[in-house]
Amino acid sequence: MVNARTYPLWRDLAMSEELPKEALKTVVEALCAPAISPDGIDLPADRWREEALKAALPALLARTSAKRLRNRLLVQADEKMLAALAADGTVTTADLPAILHTRRVWAGLVAGLARHPDQVEAAIALLPRLPGHEVEQVVGNWDLDRYTRTAKTAPAPPVPQALFDAVLETCLTPLAAYLLHPEPEEGWDAMSAFSKDWSLELGDNNAWAMLARCPQRWAELAAHPTFGAAVQHLLLDEAEIRTAEDARLHAASAYPSGEEPPTEDPDPALSEDLLRTCLPALCIPELAELPNPQVTARRTLHHIAHRVHKSPLLANLAAEQLHAASDALITRGQLLSPPDKQASDHGSDGHVLRLVEDLALLSANPDHLTSACAHLASLDPPAIVSPTPSRTLIRILDNSDPDHDRPARLLERHSEHRRVQALAALAANPHTPHSAVADALHVLHLAELAWIAENVEGPDWFINAAAAVPTDGDEDDGVLRLLSDDELDQHLDPAAVLQSWLDSPAADEYFSCSEVYRAVVASRHHTLEHLLQIPADEILSRHEPEIAKILLDHCGRSTEKWAALAAAMTFDYDKEKITFGELLNSLNRTAAKVEASR
Repeated sequence: MVNARTYPLWRDLAMSEELPKEALKTVVEALCAPAISPDGIDLPADRWREEALKAALPALLARTSAKRLRNRLLVQADEKMLAALAADGTVTTADLPAILHTRRVWAGLVAGLARHPDQVEAAIALLPRLPGHEVEQVVGNWDLDRYTRTAKTAPAPPVPQALFDAVLETCLTPLAAYLLHPEPEEGWDAMSAFSKDWSLELGDNNAWAMLARCPQRWAELAAHPTFGAAVQHLLLDEAEIRTAEDARLHAASAYPSGEEPPTEDPDPALSEDLLRTCLPALCIPELAELPNPQVTARRTLHHIAHRVHKSPLLANLAAEQLHAASDALITRGQLLSPPDKQASDHGSDGHVLRLVEDLALLSANPDHLTSACAHLASLDPPAIVSPTPSRTLIRILDNSDPDHDRPARLLERHSEHRRVQALAALAANPHTPHSAVADALHVLHLAELAWIAENVEGPDWFINAAAAVPTDGDEDDGVLRLLSDDELDQHLDPAAVLQSWLDSPAADEYFSCSEVYRAVVASRHHTLEHLLQIPADEILSRHEPEIAKILLDHCGRSTEKWAALAAAMTFDYDKEKITFGELLNSLNRTAAKVEASR
């Protein structure tokens, strides 16, 4: 048993160039054997041993050729050290059986072995044994000194071309295989409609990371007989986004901290010739026959529109192709059928808006565009709320936008301008009948009409038609303006004003209802009648002393009511969306049932 205090000495002996060959076995055993005490393994001493072995390991491996001793050392090294030893040639492919007997393949080992020309082929043969998400790391983490490099550190050697090509092909293979035989993901049938809508992703970060390293080969790879389709999809989906991100990062790094870089659009990542090469993949023909077309067709249409947004030149290069794909997807997915909106479905309007925006960009079918206008007109109008005056809010907003309280500004607060924005996009499409747009204009909210006048750079006929929509001269601007208590003091009946807020459509609108409820609860003019009309979860989450007083008065000394309140205030109570008044009434009913059962 080695004395723990002698481990530094054993380390120095192991690293000494004068250590004779005959001493190797003894030194290796001394540094590899666990530190034992009469009570078992001595953990503090064993940590000292591990540190000593870690320092001596490179020297010991460099001098040890005996298989048993070498294997004894290899199992002691961690992955980082083994990768570094493979990179400097101390660990070779001959050591793989011993290493992989207790470990799986990892990217650092493959990269380290491939640093040596005579081992590149063997390193490539290990790629199929890597987990898919680690393959790209063989090239991505090639430079072992990237985080510790100094002026004296030698640069990393170039990645062998054969290794680069093998990693690229390995990363492209899953997408290429999927495109040949696309199938719904496992568990598709059990997924919610929302999840299904976002599950058809063709992007692959690892494959794109490899493509991004060889832009000079994009044209060649896009025409590749095996991987061409996968490359085309990746270029259409990722190239412009990543190029813009890289340009922003480069611009930001070139300017001192706190100084804003100029906002210039970078040159397109994909040339016209390269876009033409990618046209076969533009409309995602591989996914045309997937099941559940009402979801997959909508998602595919949006995917195509996203590509055109990123590369506007596609709208001219592939106009007929885009129009035909749009018609086919609308028909197959029955996307313009009346939406089946549920009361709790807050995402259905978003689906309609997105569909209309996509059609405005891609369609040339007057019937489909007319139907899109009708869908916009059928959406619930926005509920525009001007918040209660607040010193903090006024201080922030007045400095940045003194007109923040104007209807058009308020409309954008929760992206409630998307309906009118989509109508403007339809109007800009030359194939949209003017009459369909005009019909939709007549159902817009006053704030939406104001938004057109302030924001839209559209055809003159559209702006003029919006301006000509008749409005009641005595009508207000359509904004529910929440007042402070000081302002309410000026009204003859402040309680009636609060009730008008609760009766407003804004109290039923998903994004603005909490703002209305918060203003009513916070006002000193509210009454118990006001509170009873507000959803229970809004009341019980306000932590107002008055709420506790109401519950104390209502439940009193009734054990049954207090038990019913505790049962009602579980994590599920807010899912029922009952009012505070309905909650109190339910306590009475529950208590009465308990009393009657005795």
